[in-house]
Amino acid sequence: MYNIEQTRFGYQITFAGNMDEAELQEWITDSRSVLESSPEKFGILVDMRELQLLDDDEQELMREGQQLYRETGMIRSAVVLESAVLTLQFRRLAKESGIYDWERYINASDEPNWREHAEEWLIEGVDPDYRR
Repeated sequence: MYNIEQTRFGYQITFAGNMDEAELQEWITDSRSVLESSPEKFGILVDMRELQLLDDDEQELMREGQQLYRETGMIRSAVVLESAVLTLQFRRLAKESGIYDWERYINASDEPNWREHAEEWLIEGVDPDYRR
């Protein structure tokens, strides 16, 4: 399952469950449509707290989607996770897709104020990695 919603900082994307290739392809198609009217620069909060690990083909589609957002104006991304393994997977994907420098990862199970920290990164550039 995924959901894309417009916010004051840009977009919030929620991924949950076991997403297959068809659903990820649908997300990319929907994202292209949403991004046609996007601001010139925007941030993205990605809520992956309930997402399951992706297989290789699904990871390739995720990279494609990440690159699409970066190419259309994403200046910062905050990814909220609860799984250490998923965090490692997405750090690697971000490096492969070229968005790692603009992306921060927040472990919601360790950080009760995860939304506040994510929005501070997206809006003001306050790096959540340096808050500790």
